[in-house]
Amino acid sequence: MAGTLPHAVFVETGAPPDGEVLAFAAELPGCAAGGSTPEAAVAALPAQVAAFTAWLRAHGHEVEEPIGNWYEVERATAGPSRAVFSLDDLEPNAVERVAWLEWLELAREELAARLDSTPTIAGGLGWLAAQDRRFAETLDGKPAGSPQSDPLDELYAARDRLAQAMAAGAGPGLRSILRITIADDLRAAR
Repeated sequence: MAGTLPHAVFVETGAPPDGEVLAFAAELPGCAAGGSTPEAAVAALPAQVAAFTAWLRAHGHEVEEPIGNWYEVERATAGPSRAVFSLDDLEPNAVERVAWLEWLELAREELAARLDSTPTIAGGLGWLAAQDRRFAETLDGKPAGSPQSDPLDELYAARDRLAQAMAAGAGPGLRSILRITIADDLRAAR
C-alpha cells in the first residue's frame, strides 16, 4: 500500500498475571494489545494504537498515530523481569524520557481512578506491586524493602518506590521498564 510505513511489534508471551500474550508497538512505549496467541495480539494492535494515541492527545500530548503495517520483529517469553527486546538497550533521550514519564503518570491516574471506584481489585494486583519493587531495585540497586500488609498500601508504596528510582536518573533497562509499566497500569485499569 503506497504511503504507509512498516512498524515494529515486540511480542511477549506469558505476561503476568495470567500468561497473556502482549504485542507492544515499538514506537509507542506503553502501547500494548493483548491476545491469547501472538497472532491475535498483533492483529489487535492497530486498534490499540489508535486508542492509545487518541488517549494521549486527549491529555494534551502531541502524538501522531503511526499509519502503516504492523509486523512482529521480536518475540520473547516473560520472565521475572519480563521480556526484553533489542530496542530496550537504548536509553531514552531527554525528550523521550520526559514524555514517557508523563505517559506513565497518566496511566497511573487511570489505575488510581479504577482503584477509587473498585478498591477490591487491589487484592489482585500484588503481581504489579512486586514487579514495581523489582524494577525499582533494577534501576537504583537498593533492596526492594518489605511489602505492606494491606494490598492497596503495598501497591502505592511500590509505585512510590519506583517513581523515586526513576526520578533518580536513567539506568539500564529504563526503556523496557517504562514500556512495561505504562502498558500494565493501563491493562490493570480496564
